Amino acid sequence: MPKTLYICYFGLREPLVQTQVLPYLREIGKGGVDVSILTFEPDMKAKWTAEQIAQMKAELAEEGIAWHCLAYHKAPSVPATAFDIVNGTRYVRKLLNREKFDVLHARVHIPGVMAAVARKFSRERPKILFDIRGFFPEEYTDAGRWPEGGWLYRSAKRVERWLMRESDAFVVLTEKARDILFPESRETGFDEQGRPVEVIPCCVDLEKRFSGDHAEMRREFREKLGLDGRRVILHLGALGGLYLTDVIVDLLSAAKRVDPSTFALFLTQSDPNSVIPKLKESGFREEDFMVTKVPAAEVQGYLEASDVALSIVKATFATASRSPTKLAEYLACGLPIIANRGVGDVDELIENNKVGVLLDGFDEASYRKALTEIDALGDASTQCRETAHRHFDLQKVGGERYRRVYDHLCTDD
Repeated sequence: MPKTLYICYFGLREPLVQTQVLPYLREIGKGGVDVSILTFEPDMKAKWTAEQIAQMKAELAEEGIAWHCLAYHKAPSVPATAFDIVNGTRYVRKLLNREKFDVLHARVHIPGVMAAVARKFSRERPKILFDIRGFFPEEYTDAGRWPEGGWLYRSAKRVERWLMRESDAFVVLTEKARDILFPESRETGFDEQGRPVEVIPCCVDLEKRFSGDHAEMRREFREKLGLDGRRVILHLGALGGLYLTDVIVDLLSAAKRVDPSTFALFLTQSDPNSVIPKLKESGFREEDFMVTKVPAAEVQGYLEASDVALSIVKATFATASRSPTKLAEYLACGLPIIANRGVGDVDELIENNKVGVLLDGFDEASYRKALTEIDALGDASTQCRETAHRHFDLQKVGGERYRRVYDHLCTDD
């Protein structure tokens, strides 16, 4: 049985790992691959006891996943990350010599460095699957964390080019990212060196997370939240940075001028004060909005209670590689989407499947046009759910494509 080690620079309990790592590993395991994962745990001594680690190892082992963990170090940023890379590389090399993995599956650049360096200093020669996810150096400059063109950016780009040479297969999130990095692979599925390239967007487990009686859940949550007679427009996710909070509020304000029954619903982990004053300044009363965070188990109910969903993200070179998970979640709950242009494959998804509208600009006329067009779609809930199944189903899209990559890696000489 082929063996893989998935290297992830996040902690096991983090939502990203729970929703965008472990579900994929379970799918990879269904393809007859023996799966291990290495995570880096923030505040490990404070957040994990030896008993909890042992229990979690046992629980994952029952699912066919072997868990290894190291401590994550945060500050000072560059030295801490360098320490983790060295520590992680040593650990991967030790595991590699002991377990004889066939594949080192690196989720983004830092794990990629660990995998590539460990392989160079090991007697084993596993294949490296570089799960690129996003354009990491550009994302950091767009977010203002690194100065554009600074030494950190230049160093990261050099490392990225090296990883592109060292890796044996690649996963990207969007067709746009594929066209930028591997244009020749669109027709063949392979780059110019014959290495497999797969596009795997952020998928969701539709069967486990978004099943049930949609109409009954909508009725229940609208009654619970006091939303009867309201037109609920939803934003799910972070605020600030690349997420254009001012544009979101302006769009909601335009919606309220068109339809006074408009209710603004924000499900976010961000500081509520980053948006509440803006809403009030725009004429929203306390009873016209809600800004809250909810348990993962209740997210579906809040989405089902909504009528329209928003995906407003600054369009940059880096966001061409983005596949917002919330798009899959919106569509799974039957929600049509208002989005801006130029982010990942969102334009094609919305236009080709008729599951929402795209903003022409960030001005009153564009907002009103989008609101008129979203109304003209009528009841698009069935179309939205069918689109979610075609494009974002964990088993049929994510699982099948990962298994296809592994088939190539584990059968090719």
